[in-house]
Amino acid sequence: MTKSRIAAIDVGNDALKGNFGKLENEYYIPNVVAPDLEDRPVIGIEELDNKEVLDNIHIRIHSPALSENNIIYRVGNLATKTTNSQELDPGSSKSEEDQTLVMLFAALALDAVSSDAFKEKNDVYDALYTLGTGLPLREVKEGKDVGYRSRLLGSVHQIEFLVTPKHQGKKVNIKFDEVKVYPEGFAAYVNLIMDNDLKVINKELIDKQILIQDIGGLSTDIAVIRNRNVDDDKAQGFNIGVSESLEQIREEIRSKHGVELDSRRDVVDIITRKNDRNHIMVKGSRTNVHDITDHILLELAKKEYRYLRNVWSRNSQTEICYFVGGGSAVLKDYIKALNNKLDGYNIEFFEDESESIWMMANAYYKLITDFVQKNEKAEKKEEKTTKAK
Repeated sequence: MTKSRIAAIDVGNDALKGNFGKLENEYYIPNVVAPDLEDRPVIGIEELDNKEVLDNIHIRIHSPALSENNIIYRVGNLATKTTNSQELDPGSSKSEEDQTLVMLFAALALDAVSSDAFKEKNDVYDALYTLGTGLPLREVKEGKDVGYRSRLLGSVHQIEFLVTPKHQGKKVNIKFDEVKVYPEGFAAYVNLIMDNDLKVINKELIDKQILIQDIGGLSTDIAVIRNRNVDDDKAQGFNIGVSESLEQIREEIRSKHGVELDSRRDVVDIITRKNDRNHIMVKGSRTNVHDITDHILLELAKKEYRYLRNVWSRNSQTEICYFVGGGSAVLKDYIKALNNKLDGYNIEFFEDESESIWMMANAYYKLITDFVQKNEKAEKKEEKTTKAK
């Protein structure tokens, strides 16, 4: 009997972040896909297996969960190099988009063929997962988590690797033993108070009323945590994130400098990298685009700050607000400057940008691990009771 393997996956609007097993595997894959042909041309095909797997994910997916079934996709970095690449649009629901599932299945399939968790027979892997993932608060409040979970459970989802280094011709049949879909705001809170061994840290936060503002690509969620739970009535979800601003920056760079950036991921790199931040190459010359990035990101930061002000005014006993998510890493300096100039709220960012970006995936890992451990204890207790009878 196949043993179920833990997977904790955050399909962020910018990138997928995933933790697998006992944290021995993790994947970061840009959330970009592109429909493709079965035999994609590769220069030096005989050297394919020497190339980076994550730069060359090429798969066919057969799943009843998808509205468009049996489609071939380039995924992640490979998709950014095409003219028909797709990124999630502002206003779309993560739970209802095929792209969310394409990313999810690609990451699970990569883990299945890369780990020792599942046996292979004739290049076919039968993989069983216990999945922890999440959706924006707004979608959970609308009940969309129920439909999302049911699309995954009870079916077999087959991923076939096509022109992919080391895995060409392999097929993975994925089934789910259990799927837990968590509200993203609550997950961030869990990550703040619990370490990877599920021990409580930051005890001083447990009984505080706090806000968590999660700025993503397409949405912003503000969770109000009191009495160790998300206050569903007070929690707010907004249909705005950094994606639209990233597209604006991309368009202004194209218009002003004639430089075509492949995807939003390139824009994020330009505005967050340690060296040469806010610089691009134009006809071989290093060029500053700070004037473009600055005015667009400042406008977005003002909107995000207004959301904070409005939610805080309705929850006046709040003690601190934590900013999390990839969008927070992009807007950190702007929001801090606004706060210093205006209200002076007690706000906190994670100086380690990686910690902020990986927060959701790490939280899902802690939550799903806790769920599995409690289940195992309950089963052992039941066994003892049955034997005693």
